[in-house]
Amino acid sequence: MVKSLYTKLAIVLLVLFCLLGLFILIVTQVTSNMYQQEIVQRLNRDLARQIVAHKVLIEDDRISEKGLKDVFEMLMVVNPNIEVYLLDPAGKILAFSAPSGKVKRNSVSLEPIKKWFEGDVVYPLIGDDPRNPKRKKVFSVARILERGKLQGYLYVILGGEIFDSIAQKLKESYIIKLSALWIIASLLFALITGLLLFAYLTRRLKRLATVMDSFDVKQTTTHLQSILREDRRHGDEIDRLAFTFKQLVDRIQIQMENLKQADTLRRELIANVSHDLRTPLATLQGFIETMSIKNEILNAKDRQHHLKIAIQHCERLSKLVEELFELTKLDSRETKVQYESFNISELAHDVIQKFNLSAKKRQITIQIDHNQGLPFVNADIAMIERVIENLLDNALRHTSEGGMIRLTFNVQNGDMAVCISDTGCGIPEEDLPHVFDRFYQRDRTQESKGGHSGLGLAITKRILELHKKSIIVESSAGSGTTFTFFLPVFHLA
Repeated sequence: MVKSLYTKLAIVLLVLFCLLGLFILIVTQVTSNMYQQEIVQRLNRDLARQIVAHKVLIEDDRISEKGLKDVFEMLMVVNPNIEVYLLDPAGKILAFSAPSGKVKRNSVSLEPIKKWFEGDVVYPLIGDDPRNPKRKKVFSVARILERGKLQGYLYVILGGEIFDSIAQKLKESYIIKLSALWIIASLLFALITGLLLFAYLTRRLKRLATVMDSFDVKQTTTHLQSILREDRRHGDEIDRLAFTFKQLVDRIQIQMENLKQADTLRRELIANVSHDLRTPLATLQGFIETMSIKNEILNAKDRQHHLKIAIQHCERLSKLVEELFELTKLDSRETKVQYESFNISELAHDVIQKFNLSAKKRQITIQIDHNQGLPFVNADIAMIERVIENLLDNALRHTSEGGMIRLTFNVQNGDMAVCISDTGCGIPEEDLPHVFDRFYQRDRTQESKGGHSGLGLAITKRILELHKKSIIVESSAGSGTTFTFFLPVFHLA
């Protein structure tokens, strides 16, 4: 329980309020005592002067016993707590009104007395207490003059021993005790109010901590999202923390889904690679074993036929491994696009030269349509060459004899749109979302007929993703297919 933030805040608040209460009580006591002294001193400022003006205390350099007696009797009647001291010019005590043995000093300091006569007195002004060497008290003082000559001072302690210790005053004074009770009650009220406010302000943090402690990635986050959506409206630090946690949870969920998909793709990849490698390897092994077993009875023509088929499967294996390596390299972060400007039409003409021979054998026409003055594109020329090769190879494999393949170039929305269309068999609508998937083949029986590996279109899409561009396919069964990809147009700086 002590480990919770609310408990720690409550303890800190309690300590602070106790210290604050103690400080207020001390300050109140000290200031009230000083205020009382100030009032007493202001009210009795002229007391000593009035006494000196009406009574003769020193006459012919001698103390007037009668004058002192009259002063002492008068003050005993008026205020018995006032103490009167007769001082010589040096501050030595010559006579006093206190009982014998009460006075502990022989003299008092003249420093406060001099300040008294300098004017602009800052009240309370305190001086020595003859009855207590360790204590200071407020006073009233007047000069005693005879024929203009200073004979001494009348030093009056105001209040006498009425000023007791702070603890004694707290016990005896109803006002002080009442003030202390009000201060304590106010502090307790402020403390309770502060604790309630702390509880109110930290409730959302407590709820968030509970959700974070009990959160399980496998469980549904509906309850979590409802809490965070409610807290998000306030917009303070706790809400931002809650919103950040929600984003973190969402990313974890997405990453978990991506990991599941990646694991599924990995399994499919292994299965597809195993299948694609096993078939040519098994065929290759079969022909080689046949040649080894029947080497004596095979004639040169049959032996040449077996070797030709074995070489074809070796080439297919080599191409598959090369494409796998290429796709893995494109997926890695090491592959960087080397942008340069070039003429896409000229590049397409160069690529078509590689396919002219196989196209003529099947009486397939490859045609390029483009407008004059096409702008250059800004891309990696080697990668884009690979894209055009893959799309042309795909078109040739799915176009029947006497068909046509057409390449067109147009500028659309600031990009170069490259379209490669054929008059082949087309792609059924249900297969369109999967044509760029790795190892995807509508009819895997094509492998026995020298079919493709299913990686060409996946490589094409990945290359365009590295260029931050897209490729789209439009087709329907029996009406041909059109692939369109986009490249950024080169602009002079």
